[in-house]
Formats: sequence, C-alpha cells, structure tokens
Amino acid sequence: MTPDITLGESGDLVLQLTDYLTRLDLLTGPTETFDATVVHAVKTFQQNRGLSVTGIVDAITLRSLEEARWKLGDRTLFLATPYMRGDDVAHLQAQLSEMGFNCGRVDGIYGAATESAVKEFQKSVGVKVDGRCGPATIISLMRLKKIVSGGTPVALREEVRRADRGPALANKVVVIDPATTPDILDLADRLEGRLIALGVNVFITASSASNPNEHDRIDIANKSNPDLIVSLQQDHYGNKNAHGVATYYYGSDSHGVHSIVGERFATLVQREICARTDLLNCRTHAKTWDFLRLTKAPAVRIDLGYATHPGDAKRLADPDFRETLVEALMIAIQRLYLSAENDAKTGTMKVADLRSAGLCK
Repeated sequence: MTPDITLGESGDLVLQLTDYLTRLDLLTGPTETFDATVVHAVKTFQQNRGLSVTGIVDAITLRSLEEARWKLGDRTLFLATPYMRGDDVAHLQAQLSEMGFNCGRVDGIYGAATESAVKEFQKSVGVKVDGRCGPATIISLMRLKKIVSGGTPVALREEVRRADRGPALANKVVVIDPATTPDILDLADRLEGRLIALGVNVFITASSASNPNEHDRIDIANKSNPDLIVSLQQDHYGNKNAHGVATYYYGSDSHGVHSIVGERFATLVQREICARTDLLNCRTHAKTWDFLRLTKAPAVRIDLGYATHPGDAKRLADPDFRETLVEALMIAIQRLYLSAENDAKTGTMKVADLRSAGLCK
C-alpha cells in the first residue's frame, strides 16, 4: 500500500500526482515538491470529488486522481480483471443511463452490468456487439445523445423500488455497519433488537469479535440484498472543539449522480436526531466514499458526534442517550417508507406509534 503523501515530501510519486492535478487545471505545472500550493490543489480536488478534505494524498485520493485523468475516448473500455476504473467509465455510464440502458449505479467501474448495457446499446445502433466501448461505439453514443434524453432512470428505479416495498417494516432487510467501539456496538445491538421486533431482517457487518476491512463490509452488505444500509460511526478531529452529528449519502457532482433514497434517508436521520438531542447539526453531505459508492442499496453513514470532543463522547457513553438515538433511527427508517400523506412531523413520532398504526405487519 502506498504511504500517505503530505506537505514537504518530494519524489517521483509527487511528480506523478502533480501531473494529474495539472491535467485537471488545478496546478500550472508538475513539480517534485509537495508544497503549500499542491496542498491547496489537493484540497480543491477532494472537495470537488466528495472526498474527505485533508490536503493529504492517501490511497483513496490517489486512486481518485488516477480515475479523474481519463476522458471518454482516451482508451477502449472493456470488461477486464481487475475492472477498469475512471471518469471515462462514469461518463459512459451516465450517458447510457440517460438513454435508458441499465448499467446500474454510475460508479466509474466497468463491470458486468456496464458491459451488458454497452452490448444493448451496440445492438440498438447497429455497431459490432462485443461489449467494448471503442471509437465506433463512442461516435454512435455522441450522435444519439444529441436527440435522446431520458432523465435519470437509475435514480427513478431506486425510488420505485423503495415505494414498491410498501410502508411496513416487516420483511425488509437492513444492514447495520457499526464502528467497533463499545458505545457504537451497543447502539447497533439496541437498533437490531428494535428492528427485529418489527419483523425486519437485520445483518450486522462487524462485532467486538470481528472487525472486517471496508472491502469485506461492502461485500457483506451487498450479499445481504438489503433495502437499506446504515453505517454508525464517530468522527475524529485534531481540534477537540469540533463536535456535532452529520450524515452522508452517495453523490457526485462531477458525475452528475446521487442516490435519491440515500439523500432522503440522510435528511430524515439528521432531522430526527437533531430534533431529539442537543447534538450540533452538521448537516447532510454527498460523498463518494467507497462504502457509499460501491454498496448496491441506498446507504447512509451517520457520524454520531466526535470521539475527540468531551461533550459528544460523554453523551454517547450515556445509555439513555443511546436509547434516544435508537428511537430517532427507528423513526427515520419508518418515515423513509411512508407516503407523503401518512408521514409525520419531525420529532413527533414514537416507536410505539409504529405498532399502533399496524406498520410492523
């Protein structure tokens, strides 16, 4: 694994990443020294990309820079091992999706679903059907794009699936992805118990005895075929004054996509928690973190305060406070599946209301 690249470092890897930043018009030219100008360019890239804004080039930022350098037409795209990744793939996926060809989520990864969509497109326009996106396919894509526009079918499919599942929580599948700290694990256990009592099928990605890496957590979540994925975390920061709750969902301005259901659930969670607790509202944010990007169902990460803030840490250590958080999460999950006419005002619904309304059946 490549070590993080930080202020003051130099060498060939710095020259490579500054070349990427130059191609993206974030620097005036490559340099071998990671100076303050490069730090600013990295932060700008991270902000635009929906990554954590640190100014440090970690493995995720470096991979994102490598992906960002590709434009559609730079290379022939095809199904390979490992999968081809890049902004050219994301552009292709976005164009295919807009024209009604189902390649799944726009994630910038040329997988089997993207190959299948390319073949369907090739068949429809009369070019060689081989699943490879080369010059002939790209020319046909650009010509057809001028006259065909289908909106955002992927987002619509996600919303339709949510609506089709109905308001009852029974038989829905929820994945809980907890940090392996005692307070978060206890919160996850409490949430699991409440959900099971309402007939929800619950899968948990980690425990005190098992702490899989991010890739394995994503794999566990996807294999569960979930309706919803809830990641429970605590944030950390060098300045102990940083505090509050924030929620994150998959979204990318550069790719022009976001999870409609994920954004809605993030908003519901944020509002319910802030209405029921005194945690500072740090709002909802679109991010392209792998856990949000590569999971196949709507996923939301909830940072329940800062472990580095004494007040936030004290709150989360209180069992009564954790019980309040569980109620907020339960109500947010239920409200996600309610129609507009049956929804309730933020902070007013109780878990007991779910039973009395028959929503657990």
